[in-house]
Amino acid sequence: MRILGIEGTAWAASAALYNTHDETIVIESDPYQPDSGGLHPREAAEHMSTALPEVISTILERAVSSGNTDAIGIDAIAFSRGPGLGPCLRVVGTAARTLTQALSVPLIGVNHMIAHLEIGRHQSGFTTPVCLNASGANAHLLGYHRRQYQVLGETMDTGVGNAIDKFTRHLGWNHPGGPKVEAAATDGSYHDLPYVVKGMDFSFSGIMSAAKDAVDNEVPVVDVCTGLQETIFAMLTEVAERALSLTGSNELVLGGGVGQNDRLREMLSTMCTARGASFYAPESRFLRDNAGMIAVLGAAMYEAGQTISVNDSAVDPTFRPDAVTVTWRDDETSVTRTPATLDKTPVRGAEAIVRRINDHVVKRRVEKSYRHPKLDRRLRAERTRAEARLTSAARRLGVPTPLIFDADPETGTLVFEYVGETDLAADLTVSRCHAVGQHLGRIHNAGFVHGDPTTRNVRVDSAQNYLIDFGLGYHTDHVEDHAMDLHVFIQSVTGTASDPAPLITAFESGYAETGISTVQSRLRDIESRGR
Repeated sequence: MRILGIEGTAWAASAALYNTHDETIVIESDPYQPDSGGLHPREAAEHMSTALPEVISTILERAVSSGNTDAIGIDAIAFSRGPGLGPCLRVVGTAARTLTQALSVPLIGVNHMIAHLEIGRHQSGFTTPVCLNASGANAHLLGYHRRQYQVLGETMDTGVGNAIDKFTRHLGWNHPGGPKVEAAATDGSYHDLPYVVKGMDFSFSGIMSAAKDAVDNEVPVVDVCTGLQETIFAMLTEVAERALSLTGSNELVLGGGVGQNDRLREMLSTMCTARGASFYAPESRFLRDNAGMIAVLGAAMYEAGQTISVNDSAVDPTFRPDAVTVTWRDDETSVTRTPATLDKTPVRGAEAIVRRINDHVVKRRVEKSYRHPKLDRRLRAERTRAEARLTSAARRLGVPTPLIFDADPETGTLVFEYVGETDLAADLTVSRCHAVGQHLGRIHNAGFVHGDPTTRNVRVDSAQNYLIDFGLGYHTDHVEDHAMDLHVFIQSVTGTASDPAPLITAFESGYAETGISTVQSRLRDIESRGR
C-alpha cells in the first residue's frame, strides 16, 4: 500500500509517499520563510498555493506505476485537516480533494497534532506511551484512553514555539527563533524567570514578558536565552513526568518542531532514565511539520476504514486531538496503568520518593538532574514549604488532610501521618468525587488553591477523602486560579476513568455547595480556550 500525504497547516508546504511494504517514507518540503518578523497568514497561504503543486508533482513522479489501484500507484490521499491557519488549510484541502477525484482513490482527513505523535509511536514500537507535543502553535500531553487521545495537560495561552518566537521578535531576530535561542544559550549563564505549572497545565505568557523586560533592563541576551530554555523546557519535562506518574505509563514519545532542540531532548531523556521509563524522539525530519507523518497516520486510518467523502472533508482550523475517534487503535489498552502502592514499595511520583514507615509517610523531593541546579533548589524548597503550610491550613478548615510531623525545606523532606487505603485513582466513585469538590470549595473560599488536585493526590478509605500534596498550591483570590484547580481535577478524571461524565458532574455539584459562585463559569471559559 502506498499513501500520498499532504501537509500545509502553517509553514511547510510538504508532500510525502509512504510505502507500507518496505516502510520507506519519501518527503518533499518547501517551507515558507518570511522576510521579517513572524508568520503572516496571507503570505503563508500564497506560498502554499505556489509551492504545494510543485512538491506534490515531485512526489507523484516517484510514484509512477507499481501495479496498485491506478497508473500512478497511489492507494489513498491523506491530508492535514487541522488544526492550523485557515487560509493554508484550505489550499491543502483543495489539493487533496482534487487528487482524490482525479485518481479515484479514498480521502483521509488527518489531525495534524495526532500525526506528530503517531509517527513517533509508530517508529518507537511503544504500546501505550504518554505523548508530549511541543510545536509552534501548541504544547500538550496526550494519552490514548477510551478510543481517544485524551488531553492530560496543555498550554493555557500560547504554544511553546510561538512563545519563543515572540521573544526573539522583540530582539529583532528573524524567524525561526528557536534555533537562535538554542545557539545563544550555549554561551549564557542562567537567569531566573517565572516558572508556571498548574498540575499538568502550564503557561508561557508571563515568562515571555519577564524575558523581554530582562533584556530591556540590560541583562545579557545570552543569559536570558539560557534562563528561557532552562525554564520552559524544565516545565515541559516536569509535566511530562507528572503525566507518567498519573497514568502509570513508562513510555514517553516526543513530537513537534520544538522537539528538535537538543536541550529539551536531553532533559526528557534524563528524566525518563531516572524513573526507569523509555523515551523516544523521532529524527528531525519527522519532528518539524512534514507530510511523512500525515502519510503514516493516513495509512493506519485507511486500514481501519476511517476515510471521508469529499463532501465531508471541510478543514477545521481548531481541530482538537481529543475530538478524533481513534478506530485504528481500537484493540489497544489504555495508557492508564495500576500504580504502585505504599504498602508494597517506595513510590516514585513526579516530584518525590514516598516511603511508608509504620503509621508515618516520609516524602522527599528528589533532586532533578534535568533542571538547572539553582532552579531545582528553589522549586524544591518553595514547594516543601507550601505543602507544609497549606496542608495545615486546609486541615484547620475541616478538610481531611494528613497531620504533619516534620518539614525540612533544605532537604525537601516532609513526614506525614499515613492516611487512606488507596489513591482515588484506584477507586473512583461518584460520592468521592462529590467530596473532593466540596473540599476544593472550602479551600478556595479561604483564599488558596491546591495546585495539583489529580486523582493521585487524593487518598481514600471507607470514611474519608484526604487531600494530599499541596506543593503546587499558593494563596490567591483570583477566580482564574480557582477555576484551574477544577480544570486539573477534571482532566485527571477524563484521562483515567472509564466513564468520567457522572464523576465530573458529582465533582462540580460538590463544589457548587461550598465554593465560589463565579468559578464554574470561569471553568467553562478555560475549557473553551483549549488549543
